[in-house]
Amino acid sequence: MLVDRPLRVSFAGLKLENPLMLASGIVGVTVDTLARAVESGAGAAVSKSIGLEPREGYRNPTVVATDSGLLNAVGLSNPGARVFSEELSEVKGRRLPIIVSIFGGGPTEFGRVTEILDRNEFLAYELNLSCPHVEGVGTEIGHDPEVVASVVKAVRARTQKPIFAKLSANTHRMVDVARGAVDSGANGLTAINTMKAMTIEVETRRPTLSHKFGGLSGSGIRPIAVARIYELYENFKVPIIGCGGVSTWEHAVELILAGAISIEVGTALYEGYGVFNKINRGIEQYMKRKKYRKVQEMVGLGHRF
Repeated sequence: MLVDRPLRVSFAGLKLENPLMLASGIVGVTVDTLARAVESGAGAAVSKSIGLEPREGYRNPTVVATDSGLLNAVGLSNPGARVFSEELSEVKGRRLPIIVSIFGGGPTEFGRVTEILDRNEFLAYELNLSCPHVEGVGTEIGHDPEVVASVVKAVRARTQKPIFAKLSANTHRMVDVARGAVDSGANGLTAINTMKAMTIEVETRRPTLSHKFGGLSGSGIRPIAVARIYELYENFKVPIIGCGGVSTWEHAVELILAGAISIEVGTALYEGYGVFNKINRGIEQYMKRKKYRKVQEMVGLGHRF
């Protein structure tokens, strides 16, 4: 017999009503947009990535549709840590399950952002070590295990909140990078971010994005996410947040079976906020049919074969 709330998950000190999260980068520079995701069925919401100073991002076009997902190069636009800290002050007493994504050009910037934000009420940090289209941050940091270790140490020295390192699949050193993060104090891993990609408009012969290169999200990257989550689960004991191309309950369960305890949903949000409840219902029906009492019982089952 199932427990009363089979979708509840607990990991790294977090207790969520269900395993779904709003992924970083879709919406989420205001408390109201983050709260809307939670009210619509997400167990938690991850903010857009916040840097030390305000950033406008790239000029349009920044997002284009492809036959395998969305290609974006928004450019990490955000209001900066000080302004976002003021926004987060509205969370006080509301008990909203918010995770804050942060980025920087190195350990010093990551540490400073943490210092500015940390007095606010939120669950955890997600370190953006994997944006594929902004110079000087993201993958340029996240491909080097030693730099990643230094970043995690800088954040850990300034917070008691859980830290999740968001990893890039655009490198053959992902396990080495993950080890640098975990050994330096990260409580868990998020995998994966968008994949570096590009499209060209054949009539104009011009790249479709203003920045030329962007990050591919959506269905085209899900098999990559499954493989990388599977690989991380075999190498580490820390909780894994899965991300990449999830739009149905089957996709979510697939990432759970690969080793993820929680699932971020991003591009599928363009279908509407109802996607969270739709996926949750499907997971719960699957659990009932397979006689699982809680999500944790399914994590990593794909490794038994």
